[in-house]
Formats: sequence, structure tokens, C-alpha cells
Amino acid sequence: MTTLGGISDSKGTQNSAEIQSLAQFAVEEHNKKENALLGFVGVLKAKEQVVSGTLHILTLEAMDAGKKKIYEAKVWVKPWQNFKELQEFKAIGDSLL
Repeated sequence: MTTLGGISDSKGTQNSAEIQSLAQFAVEEHNKKENALLGFVGVLKAKEQVVSGTLHILTLEAMDAGKKKIYEAKVWVKPWQNFKELQEFKAIGDSLL
């Protein structure tokens, strides 16, 4: 059961179409805001927090200049308003693979 304001694992797996789509959106928005050229690779972990809508906290891999790196992205979604916004996008390390 999801606790209001609490962070829990996402209902879908990190490989679900919704989670993959949100992660790809995060990379695209980051690229637009920062004039970057990251290439989305995949989602490693997905969590969510119920707020006014849902804040998805995604740990993802993206290619940066030929190297896989790991990022954390926070995407706020309010489906009843057709609202989706990238709240935060930060590098958290290099991929081990």
C-alpha cells in the first residue's frame, strides 16, 4: 500500500512501458534544458512518491560521449491535468557495465 508522501517501489517494474517512457522523457528534457546529447539506455530502479500526483524517482543509464553513466531523475506527473515535468536530473556515477 502506498503511503501519502512516502516513497515506495513503483507499481510497475522498471521495464514497464510507462516507466521506460518517463525515463526517456527525463533524458529528452534534460538534453533540451542543458543543450546536452545524452542517449537513453535503460532504467535501473524506479520509485514513486504520492504528492499532488506522483513523483517518479528513476535511476537510469544514459550514454554520455560514448560512456554509460548513471543518473537520477525526478519526474512529476498529474495525469488528470495532462501534466508531466522534469523536477531534477543529476549524475550519480559511472556505470559498472
